[in-house]
Amino acid sequence: MSATFDAKFDDGKEDGALRTIGEVCKALGIKAHVLRYWEQQFPMLNPLKRSGGRRYYRATDVAMVEQIDRLVNREGYTLKGAQQALQPSKSAAQPSAKQPVAPQIQPRNPSSGQTAASQNDVVTADVIAKIRSIRTKLAAALDA
Repeated sequence: MSATFDAKFDDGKEDGALRTIGEVCKALGIKAHVLRYWEQQFPMLNPLKRSGGRRYYRATDVAMVEQIDRLVNREGYTLKGAQQALQPSKSAAQPSAKQPVAPQIQPRNPSSGQTAASQNDVVTADVIAKIRSIRTKLAAALDA
């Protein structure tokens, strides 16, 4: 995971500076109680805690919060699904001696300039939209 993040902080601090929970909440538009809950649900989200329980988020913590927010609030993942998506796979963490580790390369589609991953995101968004439409129709049919 990259230490860069998209959050916009207007506090004059350097990009890698520690941030309080209030600063992270304001920059990302997430409530403090939600961040505290996510800390319980996602063990990899572990901000520094000082005396009195005051939380300080590192750049990597902010990037993790952004990923969780994207998965849960924009892509429709459940918390359990987001946890699984953010967990490193066992095969990637511990490569077998028989399997060479190949670099992960995102092939480009020459006609659109998009990576295969971004194309998959578009396809995934379309599938989610279709599933939601089916869910709505099914609910209407069951209520009738």
